[in-house]
Amino acid sequence: MALVQHFINGVETGEPERTGPVFNPATGARQHDVVYASVADVEQAIAAAKAALPGWRATSLIKRADVFFRLRHLLRERTPELAAIVTSEHGKVLSDAAGEISRGLENVEFAAGLVHLLKGERSEQVSRGVDVHSVKQPVGVVGAITPFNFPVMVPLWMVASAIAFGNTVVLKPSEKDPSASLFLAKLFQEAGLPDGVLNVVNGDKLAVDTILDSPDVAAVSFVGSTPIAQSIYRRASDNGKRVQALGGAKNHMVVMPDADIDAAADAAVSAAYGSAGERCMAVSVLVAVGDVADDLVEAVRSRMGTLVIGDGTDSASEMGPLITREHRDKVASYVTGAAAEGASVIVDGTEKQFDNDGFFVGVSLLDHVTTEMKAYQDEIFGPVLSVVRVDSYEAAVALINANRFGNGVAIFTRDGGTARQFEFEVEVGMVGVNVPIPVPVGAYSFGGWKDSLFGDSHIYGPESVHFYTRSKVVTTRWPDPSESQVDLGFPSNH
Repeated sequence: MALVQHFINGVETGEPERTGPVFNPATGARQHDVVYASVADVEQAIAAAKAALPGWRATSLIKRADVFFRLRHLLRERTPELAAIVTSEHGKVLSDAAGEISRGLENVEFAAGLVHLLKGERSEQVSRGVDVHSVKQPVGVVGAITPFNFPVMVPLWMVASAIAFGNTVVLKPSEKDPSASLFLAKLFQEAGLPDGVLNVVNGDKLAVDTILDSPDVAAVSFVGSTPIAQSIYRRASDNGKRVQALGGAKNHMVVMPDADIDAAADAAVSAAYGSAGERCMAVSVLVAVGDVADDLVEAVRSRMGTLVIGDGTDSASEMGPLITREHRDKVASYVTGAAAEGASVIVDGTEKQFDNDGFFVGVSLLDHVTTEMKAYQDEIFGPVLSVVRVDSYEAAVALINANRFGNGVAIFTRDGGTARQFEFEVEVGMVGVNVPIPVPVGAYSFGGWKDSLFGDSHIYGPESVHFYTRSKVVTTRWPDPSESQVDLGFPSNH
């Protein structure tokens, strides 16, 4: 069986002492194995990144930018090939995989503007004959730990900015769908990136812990579940590293009584069931305000029966399988559990039958969900949409603000004043007004509040400049030697 190896210092490598299976979620078949890194493998990758750092940091900004312009061209040219890899290992439909690559490209394009992004500041004559200027310099070797649900987009969120700003990287992708990261590393190499600047190690907690504990890794970026994000944040920060750890979500979509019900239902179905709900920005809770609930639930229910669920390589499929059999079963348990807790199961996707042994589950709709139910409290990460009914706008905002997550939220209304007030009051990092999945474009930054983010920097965009660089301030004076004298007083700018 073919092996997915590591990519260290420009070469695929890895002894199969420990391996794990990589499945095709649409068929349930084990298609290849991935080599799990040993401590020595990870240390080799970190050493390669450390050795490549001085040369890459000294590379001119124009030459760095050239790499990203070539990478942009290669990614566009090879999108069909890369999308097929994503679909074969993750399961999402090909159009969704291509869309993921397109969103990842936004950060490549942002990073290509590094000459502008790395500009410092300068002030003349802050004191007599004294000038001050600031520069942005790379932090060093960066560890990037990415999830299974976006095996192209999230690595590009991290890797593009980190490399553009002069750092070197050790990337640890999900062991469930690792091949896309190897493909990206080879594209970077083809675009002219020197060996050792981007290294990929595959594996499990052993690889992650080695990255977190290494004294040669200066910063760590992570996207995944909240418990793991908390653990990574604590361990890496205790080791003196700069850390951004993005965790889970429970994204609400508020539908006001004045909203266009058809438009809101279309948006809810798209946002809840796209990519089989395996998105940290998926809408998982519909908050129906006032008397809109019955009509809204019926509008959503009527659309669900037309969704085509199947192999992601079939152009007719709108939704593919879940990533593993175990995850499929866990998602299904929330539907049966909600019924036992008193929720109304309007559509039970667990009853849907499929012809093959893939990790498929149907779409589910739960009504009369309360905040005490597990279906509300937990991030399900699957195609399950819960409806919570509230009496007023104020109750909707209070519900959202009381939730421990604060990743994304949306409101559907025709009232500009209500939308503006919601934007002001809601305690969530990313807000959509009549936009169900408010993922910011590449010129802004992505990240939530509360238990959805640990660290002080959001990912990609302008905040990535802050995270992947350190500021240095230089004060200069070129005095006449005849004016030099001893002065023990505190320096004055007067």
